[in-house]
Amino acid sequence: MDLAGASREQLLAVLAQRDVELSELRQALSVAHGRIEVLVERVAGLSARAGRDSSNSSRPPSSDPPYAPKRGMRGKSGRKPGKQPGAPGSTLSGVDDPDEVVVCELANCPDCGSSLAAAPIVGVCRRQVFDPPPPPVRPHVTEYQIVTRRCGCGRQAVGVGPAEASAPASYGPGTAALAVYLGAGQYLPVKRASSVLARLAGVHVSTGWLAAQRARAARLIEAQFLPHIRALLAQVGVLHVDETPGRVAGKLRYVHVACTEFLTAMHVGDRSAATIDAGGILPEFDGVLMRDGYAGYTHLVRAVHAWCGAHLVRDLHGVYDAEPERQLWAAAMADTLLAANADAQAARAAGRAAIAPAKLAAIENHYRGAAGKGIADNEHRPGRLGRDAHRLARRFAEHEPTILRFASDLATPFTNNEAERTVRPVKVQQRASGGAWRTLDGLADFAIVASYLSTANKWGKDSLDVLQQLFTSGAWLPATAAPT
Repeated sequence: MDLAGASREQLLAVLAQRDVELSELRQALSVAHGRIEVLVERVAGLSARAGRDSSNSSRPPSSDPPYAPKRGMRGKSGRKPGKQPGAPGSTLSGVDDPDEVVVCELANCPDCGSSLAAAPIVGVCRRQVFDPPPPPVRPHVTEYQIVTRRCGCGRQAVGVGPAEASAPASYGPGTAALAVYLGAGQYLPVKRASSVLARLAGVHVSTGWLAAQRARAARLIEAQFLPHIRALLAQVGVLHVDETPGRVAGKLRYVHVACTEFLTAMHVGDRSAATIDAGGILPEFDGVLMRDGYAGYTHLVRAVHAWCGAHLVRDLHGVYDAEPERQLWAAAMADTLLAANADAQAARAAGRAAIAPAKLAAIENHYRGAAGKGIADNEHRPGRLGRDAHRLARRFAEHEPTILRFASDLATPFTNNEAERTVRPVKVQQRASGGAWRTLDGLADFAIVASYLSTANKWGKDSLDVLQQLFTSGAWLPATAAPT
């Protein structure tokens, strides 16, 4: 439009139209900017989720891709791989009664060619090679001949054989122990365990028989071992608890563990408070309960609760990795926890009963400052990243005594690694068996047998030995909660 000869009214109308157009453009830009912010937030959230691994979330290490960098809490130890200087070595030693002797000698002298048949022996160098017995391997068979004699009084006296000799041919306690050991001790599926038994021991059994031995062991352990272990666990000062999911016939069930450095008790159910209590240990426990942040344990009001520092540091890493520039509080909180753990370890090593009061006060001040900044920086922020960060900061603020229990009470460890290590065989067995358990009874029996073997191993006992004892004289039982 040519405005050279336009009147004042026409110019004002043009300006008004331009104002309308500019207003509409501003609105469109505002909408576009809002959409861009939403998309940026969504991309950041997706990037954060894609970047999660075992170092910044609760995912297990087995889920990490092989190319992912390791970013855990542990720094480099400075030690080279392999045997460390001063560590005791182990060397295979020969035996005095080898099964076979092969003489290696020359028939003729390599220089003059003379026969050496009558030459004197001036030295013998012994070399022994250890190998499994040559096939076909057969089991050691013991025949019990149960003799019946007729007394002069007319009474027939029948000999008494051992309990395992209950049929014309049967497998003994050693075979049963080996069957359970391969499954619950070495985490082999029943079909592979059957193959190993046949190949290495000459014992050909069905998968059904193998599963039946695990159930038989579980019933013995359930009756003799678990009540004793539950009573011991109820008396300890610090108890580690955790739960891990197990997939059973398309459904999710949980294996619950309560343990110490020397004792283990597991049971199976859902994730409810009733199932937690069904283990028979926690409802009356009044010591320190080391756990993660799962709310299912909050009903245990008699216990003094402590949260796993490793879980919390991973959560902090996850928040910081997603937004390094906006979540500096998370890095500060992680540094505070790790430094406090170092102080606690130093105090224990020095034989002190507690961290120095001034140092503990500094830890608490740094802790509260980091939590407060996390709340302030993320309050009222839209989007999932802001909400997650705000929720985590509030968790630290609201649960300070529980989280810093390891610093205020040196008897409390920093992590719940004891429980996580103890329950890990459940996942190993599940993965070896194709990712799921066929029956709930099978999972429950495995958890019971694993409780027995875990406790025995923690006391330095051999798994196969305690299983053979279980099937002969009865379950092995620790006398106390810890070695004296």
